[in-house]
Amino acid sequence: MAETDLLEDDEVTAEEARPDDRIDDERHDEDNILKPEFVDRVAEALELGHVDAAYELVEPLHPADVADLLELLDRDERRQLAAAITDLMSGEVIAELNDHVREELMGALPASAVAEIAGELETDDAVQLIEDLDEADQRAVLAELGAEDRIAIESALSYPEETAGRLMSRDFVAVPEHLTVGELIDYMREHGDLPSEFFEIFVVDERHHPVGTCQLSWILTTPRAIALTDVMKRDQTLIPATLDQEEVGNMFQKYALISAAVVDVAGRLVGQLTVDDVVHIIAEEAGEDVLLLSGAGDGDINEPIREAYSARVRWLVANLGTALIASLVIAAFGAAIEQLVALAVLMPIVASIGGNAGTQTMAVTVRAIAMNQLTRSNTRRILWRELRVALLNGTTVALLVGGATALVFTSQLGAVIAAAMVINVAVAGLAGVMVPVIFDRLDVDPAVASSVFVTMITDSMGFFAFLGLAVASGATG
Repeated sequence: MAETDLLEDDEVTAEEARPDDRIDDERHDEDNILKPEFVDRVAEALELGHVDAAYELVEPLHPADVADLLELLDRDERRQLAAAITDLMSGEVIAELNDHVREELMGALPASAVAEIAGELETDDAVQLIEDLDEADQRAVLAELGAEDRIAIESALSYPEETAGRLMSRDFVAVPEHLTVGELIDYMREHGDLPSEFFEIFVVDERHHPVGTCQLSWILTTPRAIALTDVMKRDQTLIPATLDQEEVGNMFQKYALISAAVVDVAGRLVGQLTVDDVVHIIAEEAGEDVLLLSGAGDGDINEPIREAYSARVRWLVANLGTALIASLVIAAFGAAIEQLVALAVLMPIVASIGGNAGTQTMAVTVRAIAMNQLTRSNTRRILWRELRVALLNGTTVALLVGGATALVFTSQLGAVIAAAMVINVAVAGLAGVMVPVIFDRLDVDPAVASSVFVTMITDSMGFFAFLGLAVASGATG
């Protein structure tokens, strides 16, 4: 990725720097990060109205870095820069933008300008651009597109969001199975409308069903007279157009795919997915699950404040409700706590350790569900495994905490907190598995809903086990 570096001489301004004088090596940063000083210089040029200066600073940047720069600026500066570098706002830049920033910038452009940008993009990138617009804006942009582009994008938008049909590229090479290798090579040389990049060629039958695939390396190293049916690989991974993008990422990882054919409900070849598309999916899904576990919504620093507030506050309110349950448990043992202040000192330890143990198990479980490593067939085995791990962890921590409590307070109270610790960590292990599994069975995203309920269970059980055992054993008396 290209990266702009700052000129060492602070007295040389952007106005004085001519494009012919720039040396690429001086404009690159080995850390591949836009330097804060450079971002500040662009912002200062915009603030002073030096549009030409801002343009000259940005011009040498790689499109991906232009997108990063736009995201680093605030809303007003972002729009000023976009207006100053209109001819640099290529489809490549737009495709690299963060969703919220792209939506903001596209909303400020007329439909004809958005259509022009969409026309420069691959179908999958154009779909990503248009799907973020309001329905009325979508119709306006589609009306500005050429017939071929419009049909392709409308077809993609007909599939559910975050599915293979939305992500796939409709630029691929498909040939009939009766060709020879030589005829295929001649075909590709004679047709100038082939995709700019492709890794394999799909072989289809008369119904346009994929029956095999040929890597380019096989074609180049095989004699011309050999039939495609003799060199093609018949065993291939076909991806349904309605398959969720997370499942697509799992398939590419599991089968080490470089590209794969996408088929419709009738089994016809309608597109292809390549590994560069899936890398984005895997990164996006991984980040999304981590953020959902924390209840932080999109977790995007460019997300509008109202959307960030809405996403986070509902889980804080839900957490408030579950915290009240733990408070009721404590209230039920109020008299015991009054008799022995040590209980109030020690009970947060039990709840805290249980909560951490539950979070560990929950994170492993949510990941296993997302990666299809945990299914109905192995749930019991995984549950038993995590219970054993929890018992080992609980026993280890219980010995440490129990011994320390016995030295500071009494041996009886040490035994109570040790027993409560084992119980709560074991419960945490069970809850960390069962809560995500139950939500998954109910078709609720376990990454979204599990954290609040696992925390409620571990807190409530920790307080109940510790205070209950203390009262039952007579440690308060």
